[in-house]
Amino acid sequence: MKRAPLILILALVAMWLLLNNTLSAGQAVLGIVLALIMVLGFRNLRPLQPHLRRPRAAIQLTTRVLLDIVRSNVAVARVILGLTGRRTVRSGFVDIRLDLRDPHGLAVLAAIVTSTPGTVWAGLTPDRGTLTLHVLDLQDQLAVTHTIKERYERLLLEVFE
Repeated sequence: MKRAPLILILALVAMWLLLNNTLSAGQAVLGIVLALIMVLGFRNLRPLQPHLRRPRAAIQLTTRVLLDIVRSNVAVARVILGLTGRRTVRSGFVDIRLDLRDPHGLAVLAAIVTSTPGTVWAGLTPDRGTLTLHVLDLQDQLAVTHTIKERYERLLLEVFE
């Protein structure tokens, strides 16, 4: 039997304690028991397990995404408030060829794209080769493609493949 992922168990216990707004020993023990039951009980429902190849790249990706979320919030606020000057705001779709095939990496990419204001994951071809994004303020398709490929996909390939 494989060992239980300690980080997931600790994260579940921390969430349990935060949701219950307490640090009592009883709630901590209950949180540990529930986390163990969840992690070990649901393991068989998910036969494909993620494997992080380079944790340092994951940390770099997380930092990059957090910064991009802040930048995107400012950019979307400027569009909403009409602070774009004389420039016309045009939304549109962009198709991006992906090298990433790992389902966990694709799920993380979907979360990144969707959590970054101004972009939405609109589709993925059945062969997982082409991602379609909707971009709120599409000025340059090549810049959007470059951002996805170089800022996110490159690091996701290091982390998951």
